Amino acid sequence: MSPLVTIISPTYNHEKQIGACIESVLRQTFPGWEMVVINDGSTDNTAQIVEQYSKIDDRIKLYNQKNLGIFRLAETYNRALQVANGKYIAVLEGDDLWVPAKLERQVRIMDGDDSLVLAWGMAQTLNESTGTLGPPIPLSVRPDLFNNDPPGTILNSLFFENPITAATILMRKDELLAIGGFQQSFNLPLVDLPTIFELVSKGRFYFDQHVLSYWRVSSIQITKKYPVEILKGRWELTRLQYNNTDQKTKDIIGIDLKVIDDYFLTRLLISYARSGRYRLINKDFKGARKDYKQAIFFQGLRQPIWRFRALTGWIFSFFGWDVEGLAKLVGKVTYS
Repeated sequence: MSPLVTIISPTYNHEKQIGACIESVLRQTFPGWEMVVINDGSTDNTAQIVEQYSKIDDRIKLYNQKNLGIFRLAETYNRALQVANGKYIAVLEGDDLWVPAKLERQVRIMDGDDSLVLAWGMAQTLNESTGTLGPPIPLSVRPDLFNNDPPGTILNSLFFENPITAATILMRKDELLAIGGFQQSFNLPLVDLPTIFELVSKGRFYFDQHVLSYWRVSSIQITKKYPVEILKGRWELTRLQYNNTDQKTKDIIGIDLKVIDDYFLTRLLISYARSGRYRLINKDFKGARKDYKQAIFFQGLRQPIWRFRALTGWIFSFFGWDVEGLAKLVGKVTYS
């Protein structure tokens, strides 16, 4: 019998996390799944660990490939999609986790309403260094937007911040295939947002207010390394999506392009400041000063507090001082 759900799990050098990831799938209260693990050329023991699990449970399938990297993620995801047997597609990267009832809850909802193209829910961050859980995300719950009813409504959120954690998603495979599979554009190291954008007009979503997944975060993750580049890519992607949105939907959401541009200009200033801080932590003092300078002299008068933070970091960079120690002293979250 074919599985109802195919779980797509790209992984790279996750030998410390992949076992827990697979165990969270094995604990699912819904049994009708297959797990397609795409090993993207790991240089550690990731493949061997997955292979051991595949011998224990034949629903776990390992596919090895040469390393394509994060900027060719769509190729990796779509390779898994080509061999998927399920009616539904779920995403679980090799360092993330699910709660036991995740699939059962979502399959019941999707089976009960053919007009739904995607189901998603709450997640919690899991600090890789400390093992502690953060608050549930998204922080602000908006069922009026998050259910995408009527289709296009969720753009009120997606045009600014993506509230959907990839590990909580369950999609209909036929709808995913109809848009050409997983999407990636503007050199963004992600496939979730471009793919969700393509699905927004196809039907309603279902937002579950229960925590469905745990998303690992660390000080070395890609979003901290390249905040400016990622934000610029998201800005270009959002502008394209807005321009491709029909007028009826634009009237529903009531947002114009100037509001979007103003938002991203503000976020760009903050991203330069954050990038400077990350570089300072990693003792790239020249790179830190370059990013801090961009934030300090950013166009307009927006975000004076962030400009002051950037100025502080810029001064610290000349002396190699510990900006994280200062952040801890004043009660701010430290990057390290």
